[in-house]
Amino acid sequence: MKQATSTVYRGQASRRTFTSEWHNLVLGFQHLLAMYSGDVLVPLLIGHYLHFSALQMTYLVSIDIFMCGVATLLQLKQTPLTGIGLPVVLGCAVQAVTPLESIGGKLGITYMYGAIIAAGIFVFLIAGFFARLKRFFPPVVTGSLITIIGFTLVPVGFQDLGGGTPTAASFGNPTNLLVGFLTIIIILVISAFARGFMKSIAILIGILVASFIAGGLGQVSLTPVSEAAWFHTPQLFFFGVPHFNLSAMITMMLVSLTTMIESTGVFFALSDITGRQLTTKDLERGYRAEGIAAVLGGLFNTFPYSTFSENVGVLKMSGVKTRRPVYYAAFLLLLLGLLPKVGALATVIPEPVLGGAMIVMFGMVGVQGVQILHKVDFTKNSNLLTASVSIGLGLGITMYPQLFQHMPTEVQIILGNGIVVTSISAVLLNLLFNHRWAREK
Repeated sequence: MKQATSTVYRGQASRRTFTSEWHNLVLGFQHLLAMYSGDVLVPLLIGHYLHFSALQMTYLVSIDIFMCGVATLLQLKQTPLTGIGLPVVLGCAVQAVTPLESIGGKLGITYMYGAIIAAGIFVFLIAGFFARLKRFFPPVVTGSLITIIGFTLVPVGFQDLGGGTPTAASFGNPTNLLVGFLTIIIILVISAFARGFMKSIAILIGILVASFIAGGLGQVSLTPVSEAAWFHTPQLFFFGVPHFNLSAMITMMLVSLTTMIESTGVFFALSDITGRQLTTKDLERGYRAEGIAAVLGGLFNTFPYSTFSENVGVLKMSGVKTRRPVYYAAFLLLLLGLLPKVGALATVIPEPVLGGAMIVMFGMVGVQGVQILHKVDFTKNSNLLTASVSIGLGLGITMYPQLFQHMPTEVQIILGNGIVVTSISAVLLNLLFNHRWAREK
């Protein structure tokens, strides 16, 4: 009798484990879809700009997806040297697109990859110093930074919702608006009325259901799937052995500083969501992981990688705060990178669908920043000025990055990024008004 009871318990435990792992897999797929479009966009933009052939473009997209998986695993797993150990997904740093296009167009693609490797080594070497700046990021700074990360990305979601290209005649046509807003409605309805696991995958369901509806409206083309190869392996120096140019390397080092600042905001946002306090060592390992990922990107002829803010919204929506689903997302990225035809399936999701999902996710990130700011004592005029001026500057620069078009390129790289401007402003104003340096040990 005892043996039979024990067998039943083992069977129930086994079914629970299977169900749990299945849920984690689906949640991981949700994370993958949230970052996929933004990540694939980078190789597509750079490849088209540099006039890559179809074969080159296929490799570029495939290996980029594969390296996203590698970079994510580096960040998920804590070692004595690397890994923030938070549920993060890494992808291509979109702020690197214009500098890489400039380097590749003027000097050649091998110099582009040399600059990426140099930037990765730079990040690895300064990780310890940059992590010690943690004391300059109290809630008034991190809250302002996370708020601006979310709210400056909401317009990107609206751009995709309208069709992707604001200058196109089809931008904002009724079909795009119907599909985009329908995606938002589906996500909201599921979040309001569903329970348990179904509620945690509201974004995934919204994307899939809206994509099927968009397919019925003629907005889905399977051509990318039919044209993609079945299998592709990563190759070292596929486009040639990297070459190095001082100006190109300095440019990419400056870009890497902007991505480190943005990653810092995401790290603190996830720290707030998961309830885990980050130490200087945690941040140091996180920056090192991104540095190594960038070096690998240069060696395998892809791109620098940084933590994706999109997935903070996914984490907030799902309510699942463990790393397990993100491990599945990383392994799915590895698989899709090896199987371009399977990976191409995710590229057929219409832009209006992704735009609708992005508006929800980025809005959640922005509100996460507001929640952190709620902890700040705004009866003090110093805190009020620090947050309001910093957020105002970040929003302004995001709307008009050409404000610094007459400045040197290196200055434009730094000051043309609203997130970076908010971070610099918040840190400096907090030091000016609150004299943090005098009170920190």
